[in-house]
Amino acid sequence: MIGWGGRDRKMAASSSIVSVTPTASSVPVLPSSCDFSNLREIKKQLLLIAGLTRERGLLHSSKWSAELAFSLPALPLSELQPPPPITEEDAQDMDAYTLAKAYFDVKEYDRAAHFLHGCNSKKAYFLYMYSRYLSGEKKKDDETVDSLGPLEKGQVKNEALRELRVELSKKHQARELDGFGLYLYGVVLRKLDLVKEAIDVFVEATHVLPLHWGAWLELCNLITDKEMLKFLSLPDTWMKEFFLAHIYTELQLIEEALQKYQNLIDVGFSKSSYIVSQIAVAYHNIRDIDKALSIFNELRKQDPYRIENMDTFSNLLYVRSMKSELSYLAHNLCEIDKYRVETCCVIGNYYSLRSQHEKAALYFQRALKLNPRYLGAWTLMGHEYMEMKNTSAAIQAYRHAIEVNKRDYRAWYGLGQTYEILKMPFYCLYYYRRAHQLRPNDSRMLVALGECYEKLNQLVEAKKCYWRAYAVGDVEKMALVKLAKLHEQLTESEQAAQCYIKYIQDIYSCGEIVEHLEESTAFRYLAQYYFKCKLWDEASACAQKCCAFNDTREEGKALLRQILQLRNQGETPSTEIPAPFFLPASLSANNTPTRRVSPLNLSSVTP
Repeated sequence: MIGWGGRDRKMAASSSIVSVTPTASSVPVLPSSCDFSNLREIKKQLLLIAGLTRERGLLHSSKWSAELAFSLPALPLSELQPPPPITEEDAQDMDAYTLAKAYFDVKEYDRAAHFLHGCNSKKAYFLYMYSRYLSGEKKKDDETVDSLGPLEKGQVKNEALRELRVELSKKHQARELDGFGLYLYGVVLRKLDLVKEAIDVFVEATHVLPLHWGAWLELCNLITDKEMLKFLSLPDTWMKEFFLAHIYTELQLIEEALQKYQNLIDVGFSKSSYIVSQIAVAYHNIRDIDKALSIFNELRKQDPYRIENMDTFSNLLYVRSMKSELSYLAHNLCEIDKYRVETCCVIGNYYSLRSQHEKAALYFQRALKLNPRYLGAWTLMGHEYMEMKNTSAAIQAYRHAIEVNKRDYRAWYGLGQTYEILKMPFYCLYYYRRAHQLRPNDSRMLVALGECYEKLNQLVEAKKCYWRAYAVGDVEKMALVKLAKLHEQLTESEQAAQCYIKYIQDIYSCGEIVEHLEESTAFRYLAQYYFKCKLWDEASACAQKCCAFNDTREEGKALLRQILQLRNQGETPSTEIPAPFFLPASLSANNTPTRRVSPLNLSSVTP
């Protein structure tokens, strides 16, 4: 498989949950300021919103709230809230709502909408509109899967969206929408690609009903950078902290995200499986594989039947080539629920690790039949098509991933790799640039950019990219070698030698016993460089190292014979020609004083 794969200010206290007339049609509104000093009040709010979202069929938001409430201490009987009283409108619509909700729960959306038509209560009206929306989405997904297949570009639309927009717009202008109605209106606008209007409506929804996680999550999906986030006028509530932690993770601002999650753990959410999983995802995003694996393993012990984020866990197992662990995870998730998208992605990763790429692609397609907007499956399927050398299908898969989420750097990077295979450097330069914008401190993007610039003969830009890749922490330990070869090509021997020495020092200082393919290349160049500088001790040390590699053994032996011959002839080492700084002590015969070459002044430059 190619590639990978996927916040603080204290607020004033408040002693009351809501300040509204006690009617069932009214949705509780948080006060403008709230902090974490009273966890009992927060638990009451979470239990309240879990019930309200469940009544309206917003099951994911209900589950999120319930899980978060479960992580807090239990409330005594005296503090448990009674269900809200029923209004006259609710009483009139009760029979229709009860029947329609039963139909809704078994996914008979048209039938539910039919019996809710004409209802006046806010709860029944929301379920009526939401049923119509889901009916249109279900028909669109069925038509997409049955007629076009997951990779076909079709013009299948949810036919109900325009009608829903017109009706909800009238209600919105008349200020008759509650927080849930605003959320649905925002979803409809987003589906119609009216992004600016959708953002405004979601922000309004978070002000009217700050407790609804679904509105925050939808808003998160529309924010593309930190600057955009700064200009949003968000309510000052404790829910904002969860939103900021989530959006920072999505925007690859991992340090800020981890700080936010640590703050949430410190105030009392240490038992939240949601926060633990998000921290694991954050470490996955910065490629701290050991830390992420450790957290996921601990999470599996606490919540063994959890399926969310297990596809991310499988990505980590894949990268570490942990076949037995990945096999166990795939079998375990199959026993829990074989028809979840995460399960299909885990099985796909398992087959990919076994180099059964056709089977892997089949399971990623199965995941997309279950959820055509599941980002991870599109990206992983693109990787599989790349492995199968099916570049046109890979391009389509990556483009679908970008349509789902323009912030997915893996899809942009994958497109760059695809066009690189097709020998279209201008195209791959564009896609690598997009990936670099999303991951400015990822050395892989910078190395890929440097290679593109090199192919386009823009060597100055290539040098900047390679040096920057080294400066941010070269993951694959290749940036310095590529930079050295570039200097070699430009006959800048001193800079090339410096890069090779830095490369050798990095390899021997990391303490890992890893086979580096370019190690022999570095020693061969350095041996020749020191030989030209008449520094026999350094040249001899490097030549001896060359003898340890099959591809440079003969050259190393020949150079050692030359050095011995020159020494026997009484040739003295040079003290005039400067050389780069010392080799590691373990590699050098002696520490002959040599001048240290200044590093390239490129560390502050980004392409």
